[in-house]
Amino acid sequence: MSRFLSTVAKRTEPYVPGEQLNQPDIIKLNTNENPYPPSPKVLAAIQKALDDNSLQRYPSPTADPLRHTIADTYGLTKEQVFVGNGSDEVLAFSFMAFFEPRKTIKFPEISYSFYPVYSKIFNIPFEKVPLNEDFTLPMENFFQSDGGVILPNPNAPTSIYADLDVIEGILQQNRDQVVVIDEAYIDFAGPSAIKLIDRYDNLLVIQTTSKSRALAGLRVGFALGQPELIEGLTRIKDSFNSYTVDRLAMAGATAAFQDHAYFSESTKKIIRTRERCVQSLREMGFDVVPSDANFLFAKPANLDALVLYEQLKERGILVRHFDQEGINNYLRITIGTDEQMEVLVEALKQLIK
Repeated sequence: MSRFLSTVAKRTEPYVPGEQLNQPDIIKLNTNENPYPPSPKVLAAIQKALDDNSLQRYPSPTADPLRHTIADTYGLTKEQVFVGNGSDEVLAFSFMAFFEPRKTIKFPEISYSFYPVYSKIFNIPFEKVPLNEDFTLPMENFFQSDGGVILPNPNAPTSIYADLDVIEGILQQNRDQVVVIDEAYIDFAGPSAIKLIDRYDNLLVIQTTSKSRALAGLRVGFALGQPELIEGLTRIKDSFNSYTVDRLAMAGATAAFQDHAYFSESTKKIIRTRERCVQSLREMGFDVVPSDANFLFAKPANLDALVLYEQLKERGILVRHFDQEGINNYLRITIGTDEQMEVLVEALKQLIK
């Protein structure tokens, strides 16, 4: 480690993303990407943006057309929408905007592993709240947080969705702190907390276009909340980088939100595949957590999950294994195409034999 590193750099424990192997024959089921391409209208919009010959100019710092489109999609106003370079950037801005050093925030013990990374970068103390034995949220343990709450819904990597009455209970018991609901996988689950925004000025909902809208390569995330919270995010962004979303990303994301039919059909297709795969895994003896995401969290029977992960990798199938107490005998499996999931199931059957 360099002697020139700052205190911040030294205390950071960087997030470790899923493997990205540059092999064309890999079946990649480890980073929860959409197995289907984005809407053809996305590609057309990006091509049009290229044809406009405007890449020599900065993009709009306010991204108003995209914000208008997102607002229309969810029945909000433009002032209730913030966009950024992927939801991870929006999450980072949220930590800076709403969480204070010396005030402890709460998030689940088994959760998105970027939360402790951000906490350490910004010197924010945190409490990891243990989940119930079945991986559900113990609602009361998130009450009366000193510094705020952040949690994914559905949770990652467990794939479990918490009903809105649970989210509302946490909001009601933290009226003086911001509650961030990270809804990266909400389009594969139940109702979004967006419908609670008008009632709770302490609610910030963060979503992404990387999963259900198949735009992981464009890096567009967004936050929804009352205008005062959106203004706070904008203050942080404009103190950091006014141009976080480029012209091509704005054009593509806007088109993705406008193609409701394509989005609906591809999402339903993934859910149908998910349910078939759950049944197949359970028939092989896997303990599969009820999923409301585009991935499964499954525990093999009488097999070591890490060994199974490595054996699948040898066969050109990537899934995700977490070396964390309580979940180290589970695999997280992204839902791919029907054909990809059939290859996975057949490989598992052979390995189990």
